[in-house]
Amino acid sequence: MKNIPQRTCSVCRTQKNKSDLLRIVKNKENIIKVDEMGKEPGRGAYICYDVQCLEKAQKTKKLEKVLEIKLENELYEQMKNIIEKKNGGDVIG
Repeated sequence: MKNIPQRTCSVCRTQKNKSDLLRIVKNKENIIKVDEMGKEPGRGAYICYDVQCLEKAQKTKKLEKVLEIKLENELYEQMKNIIEKKNGGDVIG
């Protein structure tokens, strides 16, 4: 049986399969990207595919603390769109 990598959500601290979390990465040039494939080089932070987790992350600035850089509102919007798309667009929040 193949070992499935586990990662922890930076916000709610729930451990899940790597494929069940959205990765945000900061590269060497301090550029922040949403890494849907999980392959980009750099410092990564993971978040659940959950709008409530995202809202909590934005409110507490948890992802900013993990990545040690300010995140723009556009990035949060991009993450929200990806989460809603992943959940079939019927997310309340």
